[in-house]
Amino acid sequence: MLVLDRASGEYRDNFFRQLPELLHPGDLLILNDSRVIPARLYATRGRGAATQASSPDPTGRIEVLLTQQLSADEWTALVRPGKKVQPGERLFFAATDTSVPLLEADVIAAAEYGERTLRFKPTEDFHSILERIGHMPLPPYIHRDDTASDRDRYQTVFSQEPGSAAAPTAGLHFTPEVLDQLRQRGVQIETVTLHVGLGTFQPVRADNVEDIRLHAEHYTLPAATADAINAALREKRRIIAAGTTTTRTLEHCAHVATADAFEPHAGVRLHPHSGETSIFIRPGYRFRVVSGLLTNFHLPQSTLLMLVSAFAGREAVLSAYNHAVRERYRFFSYGDCMLIL
Repeated sequence: MLVLDRASGEYRDNFFRQLPELLHPGDLLILNDSRVIPARLYATRGRGAATQASSPDPTGRIEVLLTQQLSADEWTALVRPGKKVQPGERLFFAATDTSVPLLEADVIAAAEYGERTLRFKPTEDFHSILERIGHMPLPPYIHRDDTASDRDRYQTVFSQEPGSAAAPTAGLHFTPEVLDQLRQRGVQIETVTLHVGLGTFQPVRADNVEDIRLHAEHYTLPAATADAINAALREKRRIIAAGTTTTRTLEHCAHVATADAFEPHAGVRLHPHSGETSIFIRPGYRFRVVSGLLTNFHLPQSTLLMLVSAFAGREAVLSAYNHAVRERYRFFSYGDCMLIL
């Protein structure tokens, strides 16, 4: 773990197991408790238009990554190859041990880059079927099929709420032992939920920063967490966000609270609620809640690296990243991390 002082720009090498020693009694640590679902599915296309399709066409396999649940039966998804799958078609999903479809979905809308909206035929228990036929959505740079062990390994130890298409990777470093040590240290731990979808991991496709628009992702701010944040802000205690997903959730909620405030110049006071956020944090942003950030190392030209640069300063982050490359820190989801205080 690389530790970066954002006030001075100085950094030093450390280990994640020493996190409890680096935080202070009274610090508030916020975790994202979203749980990854087996969101990668494989489908066959129906013969003819959706109104005529009654059986799957075995020629060609379609890969479908569910990215966000819109309603009881509708999801947004990434479909590959996208050009083959257009609105009006029907997709059939079967388990590997049978050719009988367990799920059926009509393609009802199309967007760029393989994005589709699917309407599934109602079933008694969609999520139990998903658990049976779905695959864990491992990152694309992991060149192997998922295994049964990935159902646990690609989860944080504190995950609770199913709904993510990717793990909130900063949370993968935590173990029950580290969490216990943090509590013994006097660090308060609370959670939010943000279901990771395209808003988190979509690549930058715009030439100008002003043109970047993120997809909305669903979040929940529980009452206990809102109360803890309000108390920490009032008492000027540090609030440490574990991950960019947690950071985006907290800062979005601060914007909601500011917009709803009766007194424009009053301090931020959060209220428990659920909603969607597409907040894009970039250099120049003024953070209202987060005063510390634990995050993995991110790729160049990504919105996640822009967020980290907004928090710690572009030059300090680039200097720290150059050091991380020289010292062979590991990047990506299962890589090393950086603590910015």
